[in-house]
Amino acid sequence: MLRTPYYLIDRAALQRNLEIIGRLREDSGAKVLLALKCFATWSVFEQMRPYMDGTTSSSLNEVRLGRERFGGETHAYSVAWADHEIDAAVSYADKIIFNTIGQLERYAPRAAGIACGLRLNPGVSSSSFDLADPARRYSRLGERDPQQIAAVLDLISGFMIHNNCENGDFGLFDRLLGQLEERYGGLLQRVQWVSLGGGIHFTGEGYPLEALCRRLREFAARHEVQVYLEPGEAAVTGSTTLEVTVLDTHYNDRQLAIVDASIEAHMLDLLIYRESASVLPDAGPHEIMICGKSCLAGDVFGTFRFPQPLQVGDRISLQNAAGYTMVKKNWFNGVQMPSIAIRDTDGSVHLVREFDFADFERNLS
Repeated sequence: MLRTPYYLIDRAALQRNLEIIGRLREDSGAKVLLALKCFATWSVFEQMRPYMDGTTSSSLNEVRLGRERFGGETHAYSVAWADHEIDAAVSYADKIIFNTIGQLERYAPRAAGIACGLRLNPGVSSSSFDLADPARRYSRLGERDPQQIAAVLDLISGFMIHNNCENGDFGLFDRLLGQLEERYGGLLQRVQWVSLGGGIHFTGEGYPLEALCRRLREFAARHEVQVYLEPGEAAVTGSTTLEVTVLDTHYNDRQLAIVDASIEAHMLDLLIYRESASVLPDAGPHEIMICGKSCLAGDVFGTFRFPQPLQVGDRISLQNAAGYTMVKKNWFNGVQMPSIAIRDTDGSVHLVREFDFADFERNLS
């Protein structure tokens, strides 16, 4: 048995998502790029590669990782490229997307050998979190004014729009896309490709995939563009757990269990958005708060129900530990970084990466 903590990627669960992505590509005509900002564990890229067209990035490091580890189409995006980054980004990318007209005009001459795009901000989104809302007031993410965008169309061949966030409601997606078409319809017909970004939870249980495919086909035909989608969470949802062990139990007006991991260090996205982790089946008469081992008072994964009281040495599987989780892990408190393991389709589990003191030491200077 592997020593905890470790992230456990289940290939069978990942395959379920990939097969849905495969159907989406075939039935909609859209191309699909893995969003590395969400998931970049390249040990399973060989499984993902046949079902996706390439990768999209948010930094120079991600562009290079996508080119060297995944292949296919490599889209390079950054909120702001630096002078010392742009040439390298262009060398790794097939398409480069600029966040503003200012960046486009500054760097388009240095990106003349590849396709250039511009990010649009339609001013509407599905996000329920202001922190993650690309259409929030004063947002720096993308250009809004159709007239200003029209003036630089000769510098670009496509657009990128990202205004869905954990959106499992097809009706809402349809309305947002309609608003996008209403605002930018004349511009869409003057480019060759449009990326609609990620945040569409089309691999979720019961999602109307056929309706999504039909809407994407209609959009592509109406505007004569190649559509791209950039799933992150949708590609890896339900595929990965964080395996932990109970180190101690405690009581302070409720039952507490302290485990050998930290929500701040190992599932940071949950802490940022003040959400609870999940444990399955989360049922039974014993309600216990699962706490991390860092010194942060609020290092709490959540409160769950168990069939029996937890004991030192018990194992717990924290669900949904792939998207925006493994990419955010950190060395806070020097808490042991979880290893990375993979469960193959035959049920066998093998370790693919361990972290040690040398990794912690090299993290700083």
